[in-house]
Amino acid sequence: MNRTHDTPLLAGHKPNPRAILRLFCFPYAGGGALVFRNWAGILPQEIEVCAIQLPGRGNRLRETAFRNMSPIVEAVGEEIVSLLDRPFAFFGHSMGAIIGFELARLLRRGGHEPPTHLFVSGHKAPQIPKTEPLTFNLPDEEFIQELQRLNGTPREVLDHPELMQMMAPLLRADFESIQTYAYQHEPPLDCPITALGGLQDPDISRETLDPWREQTTSTFNLRMFPGDHFFLNTEQAHLLRVLAQEAYKPFR
Repeated sequence: MNRTHDTPLLAGHKPNPRAILRLFCFPYAGGGALVFRNWAGILPQEIEVCAIQLPGRGNRLRETAFRNMSPIVEAVGEEIVSLLDRPFAFFGHSMGAIIGFELARLLRRGGHEPPTHLFVSGHKAPQIPKTEPLTFNLPDEEFIQELQRLNGTPREVLDHPELMQMMAPLLRADFESIQTYAYQHEPPLDCPITALGGLQDPDISRETLDPWREQTTSTFNLRMFPGDHFFLNTEQAHLLRVLAQEAYKPFR
């Protein structure tokens, strides 16, 4: 892979020469690098946080969001390939979990070293058949009801027609990317995988997270946290302690 564009997917990235590990972070649908804005200040200094900013959000608001998983993964791969000169790990939540997983497989196909750890959060194992109805193409009123159910969009956005008019295309594009994603079988990865979930998540249960173990020949862990689908916000301190503990294992 060679980088073919000049628009940075890494928002606010601050290189850390002392870091022993780069942690690439991939957001949930509708989210951006802002989700990870304070992680670098909480995680140990030896971990360099690299938050991915996809088109259509943050400083890339004027760009058109991707509507398919493959170009997302390709674009991120092109962007980070020059930063794989030291050990690295992936963390992704919900849609971001699939981005991290498919990126690890893309790097393997390209002959690159694997991540030292893959953290997949808030998304069922990719090989589980999809049974959920599509929601990205719902009429506006029903789409807003689905956003309310998921509890990830701020109330001030949902109740503000102008903000919703601005956010809806991005949310629909991200939902389309993840809802039309089609898993293709490949051999398991050889990096450790940790699956993370919320105990009160109405859609992602321990039973749908546990089969992630089939995607690695290395070690597998499953950690459940208090909270719903967005436990990474409400249980941030707890989550980051787990990430640091697991991420450091190869260096002990």
